[in-house]
Amino acid sequence: MSSNAEYFARYEAIAAISVRMVLAARDALWNDLVLLQDEYRHLVDTLKHAEDGVRLSDDERSRKFDLIRQILANDATVRDLANPRMAKLQALFAPSRPAIVLKELYQAR
Repeated sequence: MSSNAEYFARYEAIAAISVRMVLAARDALWNDLVLLQDEYRHLVDTLKHAEDGVRLSDDERSRKFDLIRQILANDATVRDLANPRMAKLQALFAPSRPAIVLKELYQAR
């Protein structure tokens, strides 16, 4: 990595994608979300190697932590928005679902 500016550009890009992921989840654009997650993972992977040799001032360290907090908050929002959808899908494909349905039908008699 040649400069702290490039280092922070990576964090800013991750933060920007995390915002786009929130918007996709809010609009239930699940295919878009999957594509954005791939892009997000790629940027995070490149960031892992970018940390070597970077020295941050106190202000830069504070800025980094602010970006990380924003990214984590967006990630939590995406999970909160996706969890109901995931629960519905899991319920549809749960192996015990037919047994539960049969039990409910039997008890309804």
